Amino acid sequence: MGTFKDFRNTIKPNWCPGCGDFSVQAAIQRAAANRGIEPHELAVVSGIGCSGRLSGYINAYGLHGIHGRALPIAQGLKMANRDLNVIATGGDGDGFAIGMGHTVHSIRRNIDVTYVVMDNQIYGLTKGQTSPRSAAGFVTKSTPGGAIEPSLKPLEVALSSGATFVAQSFSTDLKELTAIIEAGMAHKGFAFINVFSPCVTYNKVNTYDWFKEHLTKLADIEGYDPSNRQMAMKTVMEHESLVTGIIYQDTETTSYQDKVIGYDEAPLHEADINLKETDLDSLMKEFM
Repeated sequence: MGTFKDFRNTIKPNWCPGCGDFSVQAAIQRAAANRGIEPHELAVVSGIGCSGRLSGYINAYGLHGIHGRALPIAQGLKMANRDLNVIATGGDGDGFAIGMGHTVHSIRRNIDVTYVVMDNQIYGLTKGQTSPRSAAGFVTKSTPGGAIEPSLKPLEVALSSGATFVAQSFSTDLKELTAIIEAGMAHKGFAFINVFSPCVTYNKVNTYDWFKEHLTKLADIEGYDPSNRQMAMKTVMEHESLVTGIIYQDTETTSYQDKVIGYDEAPLHEADINLKETDLDSLMKEFM
C-alpha cells in the first residue's frame, strides 16, 4: 500500500511561492495514499498552464498534454486500462476556454475519471491575462479597461450538463480538499472538482483573504443534501458559486465504460493483438 512519500519524486515544483497549486498537488498525493494504491496504479494527465506542470511533480504515470486536451487523453487511458486510477488536472483557462468542449462532453459521458481544476481566475503562465473565470470589470493586460464579459459559472455548467459528482474546495483547506479528491476517486463516474487556487503573482483581487471572507462551507448549511440536484443548483446560485464541499453526487447513474459492449472483456492493454505488417499496410492505405 502506497504512502504519501511514495508519491513524491525528486523534481522540485517551480510555481511561485504561495501558489495554491502546491496544496492541490499535496492533496492528490494524500488522497492516492489514503485510497491504498501504489504509484504504478495512478496516472495524472495535465494540460497547459501553471497547473499543467503538476503531472511531472508526482511519482506516478504522468502525461503533460496540449492545451485543453487533458480530458481526451485521460479518458483514453481509462478505457485502455480500467485498473488505472486516472486523474486529469488543469487550470480554468485550460478547462473552461479552449478545453470547454471536452469538459462538457466528459461530464455528460460520465467516464470514470477525476478532473481537478485549479481555478485562479486568470491566465498565470502567460503573465496575467483575463480568463473565462475572471469577473466583469477585472483589469488585466488583456482588459485594461476592465473585462466586459461575465465570468463563466463552472458549477452551474457541470450540474446542468448531467454531472454525477460535483465538488469545490479551497487550496488552504488541505483536509477538506484531500477528502474531496479521495471521494472523487472512489466515485464510479466522472468527478468534477473545482479548486480555488489563488495566483499570488497576477491576481490581486481574488486573494486568500478574499476567499476566506466570501466562502461558505456546505457542511455549515443546515439540512443540505448533496444527493438533491435541485437543492445543489439552488444553493450554488444563491451563494454565487462561493461554496465548498461535495455539492452533488449521484451514485445511481451507470458510468460510461459499464455501458460499453465488450468492456467487461480483457482490458485493451492485455489483449493479444497480432497484426501482420501486410495487414497494417492495407489498413493504412484505406486512409490515404
